[in-house]
Amino acid sequence: MTGFGILVIALLVFGLIVLLAMVKTVPQGYAWTVESFGRYTRTLTPGLNILIPFVERIGRKLNMMEQVLDIPTQEVITRDNASVAADGVAFYQVLDAAAAAYEVSGLENAILNLVMTNLRSVMGSMDLDDLLSNRDAISEKILRVADQAANSWGIKITRIEIKDINPPRDLVDSMARQMKAEREKRAEVLEAEGQRNAKILRAEGDKQAQILQAEGLREAAFREAEARERLAEAEATATRVVSEAIAAGSVQALNYFVAQKYTEALGKLASANNQRVILMPLEAASLIGSIGGIAELARASFPDATGAGSAASAASRTRVPNTQGAAGGGTGFMAPSRGVPPRENSGE
Repeated sequence: MTGFGILVIALLVFGLIVLLAMVKTVPQGYAWTVESFGRYTRTLTPGLNILIPFVERIGRKLNMMEQVLDIPTQEVITRDNASVAADGVAFYQVLDAAAAAYEVSGLENAILNLVMTNLRSVMGSMDLDDLLSNRDAISEKILRVADQAANSWGIKITRIEIKDINPPRDLVDSMARQMKAEREKRAEVLEAEGQRNAKILRAEGDKQAQILQAEGLREAAFREAEARERLAEAEATATRVVSEAIAAGSVQALNYFVAQKYTEALGKLASANNQRVILMPLEAASLIGSIGGIAELARASFPDATGAGSAASAASRTRVPNTQGAAGGGTGFMAPSRGVPPRENSGE
């Protein structure tokens, strides 16, 4: 091989090296910094980029996608002197490649220590009960402080999540007993309230029932008094009519009144539950005579009813002997007829 051939090969190799140094392809989601004689000059974006050979070179290759950083478990003393173990995760994204490359050394280590420090600070300023029930508030406080501190690094901390908060075992048992006692207390309170409400409702129901019963009794008494008043008015009217008839000289009215009361009294004696046989002097003629007087009244009131009036008149003119004169010493009488006064029994 001649010297000319060697020179051609050397030039080809040199041209290939220069080409490789000039052309750079940046993948999507990344950003490369460019340094010129050790000083940052610019940032290469994804795609094909051209550098000045032997003057510019690639400085740092940074991932611009959102990344996850695990926060290791660490012991935290709360404000009420309870020891808990907590861990979490942090999400961050590089927004400024130059600042992330040249403003901080060890980017992930810096973010990790920043989040851990703020986590201990925030959780240490809270009581255990608030710590266990306010994870969202804890994450928000840590995120606000850490993001503000990492802003100068060209970093955006998007989220911080607390994964686990583990109190000591004896403290967990105490909390379980406390929760059980609290729930039992709530159950007893609810049961007591239910019994009280039930008693109140029953009392209200009894009250309403008594009110309704009293109103019913009052209404019944009012109706009964009204009925008695009407009955008294009817009796007064009947008595007045009979009295007027007697005052007018009608003996039949008096016979009607006496026969009615006499018949009612006999009915009450016969309907007694404790009587099987009734032995008493009974003047049948008196009762029949009274009935005759009733017939005379009816014939006087209804003169057109000839058939019924004739039968009643015949019964009134019938002479009834004294059936108990000898035994009871009673007196018999002839049933009165119209215009004829009653006669005493001749056999007396």
